[in-house]
Amino acid sequence: MKGSCLCGAVQYEADQLDGPIVHCHCLTCRKVQAAAFATIAGVKREHFRWTKGEDRLTTYASSPGKIRWFCSTCGAHLIAERQDQPRVAIRVATLDEDPGSRPALRIWRSHDVPWLHDEASVQSYEDWQPGR
Repeated sequence: MKGSCLCGAVQYEADQLDGPIVHCHCLTCRKVQAAAFATIAGVKREHFRWTKGEDRLTTYASSPGKIRWFCSTCGAHLIAERQDQPRVAIRVATLDEDPGSRPALRIWRSHDVPWLHDEASVQSYEDWQPGR
């Protein structure tokens, strides 16, 4: 599977997902993604590699031992890792193709925001809102 940042300066490949796709609702993931949750999946280090733009990567230590990797040009968050763990956590939304599996878990629901779970009452459109 291939993945990339928003501007395409950084690209990576993952041979496979080595864990389930998970929606993480923790405060840190919400803040770093600027979203209600982050969709992540574990990939063993030997199954992950940068293929373009490593010189464009920058990091941020969001908590003790946890490093987050970003494109320094567009700011896209691509992976997070703990050096002592055998997997990196890719941001599934940065994949350029369908990983072939679907989310299996939601974690850190104790950090949910109250405005997230009114989906049934939210208008939905295939593209842009009509008349805008």
